[in-house]
Amino acid sequence: MLLTQEELAKAYTIPKKPEVVRRQRLPVRYHVEDFDVAERPRRFLQTFAAILKHTNYRLALDHYVRVSAKCSRCTTHCQIYLATGNPKDVPCYRSELLLSVYRRHFTLSGILRGRILGDPGLTDEQIQEMADSFWNCTACRRCVRECPMGIDHGLVTHLGRYILSEIGIAPRALVVSTREQLIGKTQNTSAIPLPALIDSLEFLSEDMAEEKGIEIPFPIDQEGAEYLFLAPVSDYMMEADTLMGIAAVFRATGDSWTIGTKYYDAINYGLFYNDHVMEEVLGKIHAEAERLKVKKVLIGECGHASRTAKYFYPSFCGGRGAHPVINILEYTYQAWKRGKLKLRPGAITEPVTYHDPCNIARPGWIVEQPRELIRAFCSHYVEMTPNRRDNICCGGGGGTVSIDEIRPHRTTVGGKVKAEQIRATGAKYCIAPCANCKKQLRELMEDQGVDCEIVGLHDLLYKAIIFGESEGGAEPEAAGAASRDEKGD
Repeated sequence: MLLTQEELAKAYTIPKKPEVVRRQRLPVRYHVEDFDVAERPRRFLQTFAAILKHTNYRLALDHYVRVSAKCSRCTTHCQIYLATGNPKDVPCYRSELLLSVYRRHFTLSGILRGRILGDPGLTDEQIQEMADSFWNCTACRRCVRECPMGIDHGLVTHLGRYILSEIGIAPRALVVSTREQLIGKTQNTSAIPLPALIDSLEFLSEDMAEEKGIEIPFPIDQEGAEYLFLAPVSDYMMEADTLMGIAAVFRATGDSWTIGTKYYDAINYGLFYNDHVMEEVLGKIHAEAERLKVKKVLIGECGHASRTAKYFYPSFCGGRGAHPVINILEYTYQAWKRGKLKLRPGAITEPVTYHDPCNIARPGWIVEQPRELIRAFCSHYVEMTPNRRDNICCGGGGGTVSIDEIRPHRTTVGGKVKAEQIRATGAKYCIAPCANCKKQLRELMEDQGVDCEIVGLHDLLYKAIIFGESEGGAEPEAAGAASRDEKGD
């Protein structure tokens, strides 16, 4: 059963008991540089001015301050506002926090008006409000599709976070992770050392050989391979089934791929809060692709990592000479369409639904491909509504999923309607091909009491792949049935 519009609106309503409201408003633990708070407005404006000078953000802001940013039509698409009813959660209110600073300090009319009226300008209280508001947003960008003036509230939120992070105001979780990724010993956000990574991959290969009866390797440092594969590094410890499914797909297609040992983390938290971090991480990917002389960069099941590499890698790393970037869902879909990947129809009989990760679905990039694949081997597919480009965010987007101390907010406010969507489908499996979405949705299922298993697309594909006859082509049916029995599918 799908949610009607009335049921969808009701799902947004949450109890306004005092203890619930308190949990919603837990403060974000900010990393704050050690300087006088009284200096923050000056530092904020200096940073804002530098960014405007060296980037093209000014072009967008000049347009936004000349059109109305206060009509509030975006409220109909903002799951945070619809859950809280707090005017400060309205997307255009949030954008106006930064736009008002730009209008006052970086336009001629604003500067003259301030001098005439004696307006002192930006205060530390405004900076604190921006910090709390910008990090309350999931950056899902549904509001952008509803704005009649074309204001990209997601872009404004990103710019606000960028400025704040440059003066030392950013969630500790993201700062700690990116510092390890950029200057730490392991060079990845989860601090996974290379020996542990290799041991994990060897274990998975042994497990697949035992289960499937064929060798399914994870190639390491193979120069000249077609694809450099980069997964969100947390997958190597937390998403074994996803990795096994991806390796099995490559084993079936026979295409060359490799995992690099100098850099192997697709995660790029720079998209969430700082363009410098984004550029440095993309530089690491580029350097590894050049070292191994690959032809293409392949990103695993990760929405933000895929979007960052797809849209920003060419700009930051080589322009037209940058390596082509594709997502693993695109690769698997193309292999299946060309007949290089065979799937057993009806391999999954339980009800299955699909969650569209915002970063790959909102721009219309990866929408129908996974659905066609799912229908090829799942006999009972149930669609959520709304879906595709209008999908509801998991509630942990924009990096908020990394901030564990605001989990109550993420699961009682940001993700509540997504939980009701999934519950309404009655699905046994919810496919979410994104590392951040998986973490958020699993916590959401637990906190909202929904009986549904969150999996990646390749988790289920692993059970449906048909290998060649020389590799036991007659065995997938029996082996697949045995596997389902063992795993309780």
